[in-house]
Amino acid sequence: MELRRQVLRAEILPPGDGPGAMPTSVEVRWDPLTGHGARLVTAGTNLFPPADFDLAGLAEETRQSCPFCPGRVERLTPRLPPAISAEGRIRRGRALLFPNLLTYAQYSSVSVYAPELHLLPLGAMTPQLVTDNLAAQVAFAAAVLRHDPAARWASINANHMLPSGSSLFHPHLQGGVNPVPTTVQRLLADVPAERFADYLRTERRLGVRHLGGTGNVEWLAAFAPMGPGELRAFVPAVAAPAGLSHELVAELGHGIAVALGLYAELGFESFNLALYGAPPGTAGYPLNLRMLCRSNLRPLYRSDATYLERLHWEAAVDLTPEELAERAGDRFRG
Repeated sequence: MELRRQVLRAEILPPGDGPGAMPTSVEVRWDPLTGHGARLVTAGTNLFPPADFDLAGLAEETRQSCPFCPGRVERLTPRLPPAISAEGRIRRGRALLFPNLLTYAQYSSVSVYAPELHLLPLGAMTPQLVTDNLAAQVAFAAAVLRHDPAARWASINANHMLPSGSSLFHPHLQGGVNPVPTTVQRLLADVPAERFADYLRTERRLGVRHLGGTGNVEWLAAFAPMGPGELRAFVPAVAAPAGLSHELVAELGHGIAVALGLYAELGFESFNLALYGAPPGTAGYPLNLRMLCRSNLRPLYRSDATYLERLHWEAAVDLTPEELAERAGDRFRG
């Protein structure tokens, strides 16, 4: 498999009356699975400074009116219909799942890591917290599929902190189950099985971005990122979230917690995540996960969503996949 890339070079004149021309360059890469483009902007820039915002202070400001906190979550959040959950909500460990009032899917859910964890910095995200929350979403996807067999396209997602698109401070995951795929789910489901296998073989052989595996889950730094610090994971034995066993949920939860610890070390506190499911039993489709950093909260902070990301579906990132893989080291190797 060819991992396509091209460096685009030009010259500009320096500010003021400085002599000579200044060389400029941007590297364009294309994702080997979907073909989307990414641009690596690495000319000594720092588009997203590390976190120095008073998260604890903002947590206290928002805690008093938060509908996901103890004393309010049972009263202010909706309940699942009995056909999906007899109890109206799904609990796994400290995690609590309920329907999303903002319906982004035919069946839409929210699951908090714990009602009492209104402030949850990425460095404090433990494997057990992530595993329990994933398990609640997996149980939701399975319950919906039993209730409505046409709802075959499930995803598990995260908007963590306000810069990621979250409207609430309280950390949570979101689930979506639909009879039709999202755009990226459709693109990934159209990828031939052999191409997934070829991509993983190629990255293993090159070794630069391949981060290792934890047994049944392989981790990579994305070759053509959709955003800063993008990590990818593949679960070759499973096509849909509902098919994840308890052991696989725990393994995936451990890997995500490790990734969030890496993000915290890099100085980030906000991220997006998507676990893209295909219809259960789709032959050769490995469950795909993407997660990436978002800009940190700060006064007049710069959002990392520009016209390239939103209108051209191309990411502009200043942390190369190779640098990310070097920083990750051996932490994903089982």
